[in-house]
Amino acid sequence: MAGGEQTKSDPQDTDTLLRQLNERLNGIAQNMEKTQIADYVDLMNRPRKLIFRNLLAGVSRGVGYGVGFTFFAAAAVLFLRKLGALNLPIIGDFIADLVRIVQAQLDGRVF
Repeated sequence: MAGGEQTKSDPQDTDTLLRQLNERLNGIAQNMEKTQIADYVDLMNRPRKLIFRNLLAGVSRGVGYGVGFTFFAAAAVLFLRKLGALNLPIIGDFIADLVRIVQAQLDGRVF
């Protein structure tokens, strides 16, 4: 191919290259569908839908945090009650005071 000479390409090589190119393009198209770019672009073009989804996600996350913390706090109070019942010298008095404060709050009394 020196000096700008053109050689005739083999049709079989061309077919092989086109087949490989087609397979590669199909792979890229499948990867793009897996990433759901079309759905993302659609969402970006509809700001109300995006705001609604984000609002719903935020509310769900907040409720989840609230429920999770409630269960955690209840388990901690139960654990402290059990620990306070063991009558450990210093820790037992401290835990008993904490449990009394929490119980007073739950009963609606001001401590």
